[in-house]
Amino acid sequence: MDTDLATEVRMLESHIDGMIARVQRNEDMLKRFHDLEMQLLSLNSLKELVENILDDAKSAFNLQSLSLVLADGSGDISTFLAEDGFCLQDAPSVVLTPSVGLFKAKLGLSQRVLLGDAATVLVPEFWPAEQKRPASVALIPLIRRGVHLGCLVFGSDDKSRFEANMSSYFLDRLGKVLSVCMENTLNYEQLRRSSLFDTLTGVNNRRFFEQRIEEEMLRSLRTGDDLSCLFIDIDFFKKVNDTYGHQVGDTALRHVAECLRSQLRSNDILARYGGEEFVAILPTAAEQKGTEVAERMRKLVERSILPITDNEQLELTVSIGVSTFVVEQAGSSSSVEKTDLIEVADKALYQAKHSGRNKVVSGGVVLSGLSAKTKSSASI
Repeated sequence: MDTDLATEVRMLESHIDGMIARVQRNEDMLKRFHDLEMQLLSLNSLKELVENILDDAKSAFNLQSLSLVLADGSGDISTFLAEDGFCLQDAPSVVLTPSVGLFKAKLGLSQRVLLGDAATVLVPEFWPAEQKRPASVALIPLIRRGVHLGCLVFGSDDKSRFEANMSSYFLDRLGKVLSVCMENTLNYEQLRRSSLFDTLTGVNNRRFFEQRIEEEMLRSLRTGDDLSCLFIDIDFFKKVNDTYGHQVGDTALRHVAECLRSQLRSNDILARYGGEEFVAILPTAAEQKGTEVAERMRKLVERSILPITDNEQLELTVSIGVSTFVVEQAGSSSSVEKTDLIEVADKALYQAKHSGRNKVVSGGVVLSGLSAKTKSSASI
């Protein structure tokens, strides 16, 4: 009898130890999930969100592999990531699909996590072709307000890791949290770009330009580097709108913007100033360099014929005015109004347009400490 009692006590102790171990594992999982949740909710950019999912989710859930599949019918997501320096080629676990209807077709409208054997549960389009397929998966839908944003797929080499009958509380909650984060982040990215980007041409807008030119002039004062400003106007643009309509006019604006952008360095700034006018900031560019870049822009626009119908092409040209900010002494606290630099470039543009158009004219330099004082003027 004593032996049976001792055996029962040992069995009870073992059972209690097992329960305590499970509680400790659940507490550890809850803490790791809470930390991941707080981290995701604190992020602002899409790039940061994607990077944290790839790294932290894999670590928090002790995964061998995962894939993040996002619906990108408009191409905005790939644009947002590229603009923030995220290289999709270096992140094979991120899958962007233009087929938004694919999620509804494969997952329906249910937000229920799908668990089980990868051969049964995993949709081929939701896993990178070059990545080894896992043995079992958890497919977590990302749905917000009835809209499919994508899905997150957890993969394990252990067939029993994600079984169809296992509890999915943590994964269900992660899907809901991540859906909110994804929606908020995409809205933020759209808002950020709509306030700083020109939606028609895809380049920066005037507001962004006016912020950056002041920052770049202050940088020049600290470093002593020159800074060139280009003021660019499409010649006879009103005639384009009057002859072919505003739709062709919009296409022409996008075409010219792309030509101009292609001649700039990664740290140069191009913005649409208004109407058919563009401005560019060229940090560390002296007057000669500024006029050289402007001339390359002018030549490229001139030779880049824009087809508008099967039988008709549009020939465009631009006139460009150049001004250059020259710092007489690095570290100087002298201030120059940004309007001075813009005004000199604008006057040079006026000269270019009234001396035949399709020209580059330099208005000379603006010296630090002297209001819009120009030293030279040249025409190309």
